[in-house]
Amino acid sequence: MWAALLAGLLMMLGLQATSASGQPRAAAGAAEQQVLTWTAGDDITKYTSAPETAVAGPATIVFENSEATGNTTGMPHTLTFMTGDPEYNSDVQLNILANPFDAEGGKHTAEVTLTPGRYMYHCTIPGHGQMTGVLTVTEGGGGDDTTAPTTSAKVEGTQNADGAYVGSAAVTIAATDEGGSGVDRVEYALGADGAWQPYTAPVVVDQVGEHTVRYRAFDKAGNAAEEKSVTFAVAAPDTDDTTAPETSATVAGEKDADGAYIDMATVTVTASDTGSGVNTIEYAVGDGAWQAYTAPVMVHEAGEHTVRYRATDKAGNVAAEKSVAFTVVAAPPEDTTPPVTGATVEGSKNSAGAYVGSAMVTVNATDEGGSGVAGVEYSLDAGPYLAYTAPVVVDRAGTHTVAYRASDRAGNTSEPLSVSFTVVAGGGVPAPPCPEYDERLTVIVGTVDSGVPNRVTNNRCRINELIEDEKEWTSQALFLKHVGEVLDALRTEGVVDKREVKAINKAAKQSKIGLPGQTDGYRKIMDGTQETFAKWEQVGGGSFALNGDGSITSSTSTPGMGMLWFPERTYGDFSLKLQWRDDAPGTGNANGGVFVRFPWVHGHPEESRPEWVAIKYGHEVQVFDSPSGDMYKTGSVYGFDRVGLAGAGVTGKGTWNDYEVRVVDQHYSVFRNGVLINEFDNIGGQDFYPARSDDPGTDGRRFASGYVGLQVHSTTDVVSYRDVRIKEL
Repeated sequence: MWAALLAGLLMMLGLQATSASGQPRAAAGAAEQQVLTWTAGDDITKYTSAPETAVAGPATIVFENSEATGNTTGMPHTLTFMTGDPEYNSDVQLNILANPFDAEGGKHTAEVTLTPGRYMYHCTIPGHGQMTGVLTVTEGGGGDDTTAPTTSAKVEGTQNADGAYVGSAAVTIAATDEGGSGVDRVEYALGADGAWQPYTAPVVVDQVGEHTVRYRAFDKAGNAAEEKSVTFAVAAPDTDDTTAPETSATVAGEKDADGAYIDMATVTVTASDTGSGVNTIEYAVGDGAWQAYTAPVMVHEAGEHTVRYRATDKAGNVAAEKSVAFTVVAAPPEDTTPPVTGATVEGSKNSAGAYVGSAMVTVNATDEGGSGVAGVEYSLDAGPYLAYTAPVVVDRAGTHTVAYRASDRAGNTSEPLSVSFTVVAGGGVPAPPCPEYDERLTVIVGTVDSGVPNRVTNNRCRINELIEDEKEWTSQALFLKHVGEVLDALRTEGVVDKREVKAINKAAKQSKIGLPGQTDGYRKIMDGTQETFAKWEQVGGGSFALNGDGSITSSTSTPGMGMLWFPERTYGDFSLKLQWRDDAPGTGNANGGVFVRFPWVHGHPEESRPEWVAIKYGHEVQVFDSPSGDMYKTGSVYGFDRVGLAGAGVTGKGTWNDYEVRVVDQHYSVFRNGVLINEFDNIGGQDFYPARSDDPGTDGRRFASGYVGLQVHSTTDVVSYRDVRIKEL
């Protein structure tokens, strides 16, 4: 995974690099240019060190992520200055990727010019927690204010006879500035090693035990108050709780055929307590010491491992120790060789070499790269690629071309090859006079599948091609009359039987074609009924539930990240419309997305993390209105094209948003509530993930067609969707 990640990330964007020695180059004319240094180690939640203030003007940025700074796993990190939030400066384009094994040994520098204000920086690699911070830049002279703010704190709550706060304690921090520039911000941190966080409201601490809250303040001239702290204890309320918490753990990651985790295993521990409530969760790796559990535990080292875990409630009851055991192995040598494919055509030929009646195409594939063939696909007469499971029989008169390709489990895809041939029904036959072209396997009216095979009729058109469901009908009665006339003729010809006529007529009525609102060319693939919802499939973590009002909402109890996808068919150029709503509890925000143009999930090399099939091989159009966290806000093409909150616009929680994703060739347009908020041209080049070469029409960019889906992010990032409809362009 990291090899792919490193291949896709930008080493630097728009910056002057340093010399090969890694020493910073002094800016021309600068007598004592300031040097600002960031370092990173094994921790994926915070930088090991980072500057807090700087002076406006030229500066040398140093970013080091190496063994010397504490990185023992080889994990890459980035240092990125955010430019999409109007609250922060956006004049420095900085995106440095460093890892201990790169050509610079993990140490990189860049020359920038800083202006007064604040810069937000963070790590752009997905899964890196809250590796964020703020750099405050002041005028070179610092102004007349040289006095730091004055700070104080008080702890409030109900205390017992020993002075401990019962149930919880609230810490209120105050700051004043007598130097004249005014207080710029106040920050606090929990414990001796906790990360600094903005102080906006009293800090409530409800974990039983001894606590320290550190605090500080900065004025607008850049003066920093000396760090102070308050120490106190929180005691559990009187309770008759004698039952220990319930605990469980899961192990996730990519597995090999023997069930071992490749490169990394992630252990997630959960605990619940119906009495006094969970107070702490602890874990230990092997025989190691117990540690506080605050985030999933990632184990990289190859070998057999055991992770022990336990939990304590606020009444002091300790759960019995449990453990999970697993094996981590190094990734096998990278397979970069695509499969070798071939095809044969069989059937009875006439004197001109044309196949009489039908031709059967058999495709074969072998993989010499070692990972094995994952799947074979074929395309008939430039149609969409379909999974190859049996020889393809072509029985329609005319000249045909069958293209074919294969992919291995390492993600390599062979260049498409093809065979061409002619099928005749006893002589030269002109093209059939079909109103539409529809090669799907069954008769589908609108979006309703009748289940009847989509046979070739006596006039050499397929059944679906004679039912003009793409036409704009002024009433449903006229459309149903048309369907009836087509089926009467086919019944007379013996193409369909009485049962099949009934099934197709039923599908025509259920399609609602001709009814008001059904003539704009959009097909509803999720209309609020159980019938259309059942056509979608949940893969990966999480889930969606169908609500009584026809909307679907991501689960608050089923954990994990995954997607609900529509496996019925692929789409090339299209307009996808839907509505979404932020239903996240409390002060949180919904986090989701619309997946487009991704390949078939099952049997794919990334099937164990199906949302990655969509993100790495298709595109995700983001849904995320949070002012903090991930820099890709609503309307962003994840990993490629960022949109900030100012560009996306924000509606209140619980409000439905109209959303349209329009894709033509490789041009993406995103509309929110009728307003164009992003346009993106998928021209290849650098991104988080490797470029693909599966489709000859995309020059190694992304697929020219694929499936669509909806993301579920977690049990707290709750999002609802409804009225999903699509029109092919």
